[in-house]
Amino acid sequence: MTSVMRKIVDRMMFALFIFIAAVVTAFLVYFIFYIVSRGYTAFSWTFLSTAPHGIKMEGGVLPMIVSSVYLTLLTLLIAVPLGVGGGIYLAEYAGKGRIVESIRFAIDLLSSVPSIVFGLFGLVLFVQVMGLKYSMLAGALTLTLMVLPIILKISEESFRAVPDAYREASLALGATKEQTIFRVVLPTAIAGILTGAILAAGRAFGETAAVLYTAGMAPLAPVSPLEGGRTLSVHLYLLATTGHLEEAYRVAVVLLVIILLFNLASNWIMNRYRRKFVSEAI
Repeated sequence: MTSVMRKIVDRMMFALFIFIAAVVTAFLVYFIFYIVSRGYTAFSWTFLSTAPHGIKMEGGVLPMIVSSVYLTLLTLLIAVPLGVGGGIYLAEYAGKGRIVESIRFAIDLLSSVPSIVFGLFGLVLFVQVMGLKYSMLAGALTLTLMVLPIILKISEESFRAVPDAYREASLALGATKEQTIFRVVLPTAIAGILTGAILAAGRAFGETAAVLYTAGMAPLAPVSPLEGGRTLSVHLYLLATTGHLEEAYRVAVVLLVIILLFNLASNWIMNRYRRKFVSEAI
């Protein structure tokens, strides 16, 4: 291929990528505009601070916001220690072999399971067999299985991204392997771990199918982990399926904004971590 043909091909591919990016961006902008233009009345203190009432579920979504935050925090409380612990094992202790490869394959397989399957599994195991009934705890345990691969994989990559020189310097100063991991490696990788936790929180906050069968649909703010509740995503599903589209669009705007904030926070932490890592490397 001559240099002229290479330049033509490069320009064609560049134009193709620009076109694809423009189409995706245009679709995203249209999608956000479509939702916000029909549910912009959600940006009111009354809607965010009151409970729904009436047959058409008029009113606000405060109990749903409380249930969503409650369920997300409870999920992270269970999933983050397990995910970080698994990341430490895979990055610092596990070698190469069939067992380790089987673990990684199981993690990849778990991340590809449809959410409805998690919901049915949680319904049978946590709600019925373990007797937790429809509760925040049953929903959190189910969501833990969903978000655990995200936290585990990002934690492992964060630990592997820490330069070996940090470990070698710590060991040379007389620190044990455990001290090196928890006092040197873990603080250095904390930004990546936080990113994984925020992404997992966004996934848990917007989940519907797995929560519908485990946390229930009670339109009340839960107090105990053994009480049920209705999250924003479940409330949106119920409104849409019962024909209350005007209220559904308002809930969709709230859910969209909160998940957008999760993603912005994740990108901000990751970009800050990269700049800090580059400056330390220089």
